[in-house]
Amino acid sequence: MAAPPGLPRSARAFKAGLYTAVALCLAASCIHVILVFLHVTPANTVSKRYSPLINAWVYPFFEQNWRLFAPDPEAVNRRILARTAHTGADGSVQVSPWFDLTAVDRSAVEHHPFPSHTAQNMLRRAWAGYVDSHGGDDKARTERALMMQKYLSNIAAGRAAARREGTFDFIQLRVVTLPIAAPGPAAGKRPPTPVDNRLLPWWKVARDGK
Repeated sequence: MAAPPGLPRSARAFKAGLYTAVALCLAASCIHVILVFLHVTPANTVSKRYSPLINAWVYPFFEQNWRLFAPDPEAVNRRILARTAHTGADGSVQVSPWFDLTAVDRSAVEHHPFPSHTAQNMLRRAWAGYVDSHGGDDKARTERALMMQKYLSNIAAGRAAARREGTFDFIQLRVVTLPIAAPGPAAGKRPPTPVDNRLLPWWKVARDGK
């Protein structure tokens, strides 16, 4: 049967494909908005029932940490430090000095007119997700906890590898929590005393430091 007059068959196929792609994009956008909305709203019957699906979609890339009418500002300052270890052919272990990952991020943000989201939030949010999923004993008991541990480890390992300190097999993090200094003349008289100094276990990484 001959095609009816009008648009050529290739043009009609392209138009149909375009409409299909637009419909799929709209559907994916709607699903994303609904899942993120259920993630940030207070716990309810729907969010509790579909929490595995919501968490699988949101974490770790779409995680939110804000309140619509009551922002949740940081009450403390955290410094995340890392060191690496390498096992030589003779079995000896070489451990690097501590280096400050937070200071590297801060230097990339200060005096920068358009600081990147990576420097501002990636390490900080990875640590927050790790704490939320592990608690205080550094034991991963859920799949999300394992995922957040790997996510934090990959970020630290990638930044350690960027320092070009050679290959390493293990990485360890130390998180120093400091109170925010009070404003005024008394702020600089004495350094704040750390309220927490948390040492994480050594984590195995790939030979190339990733």
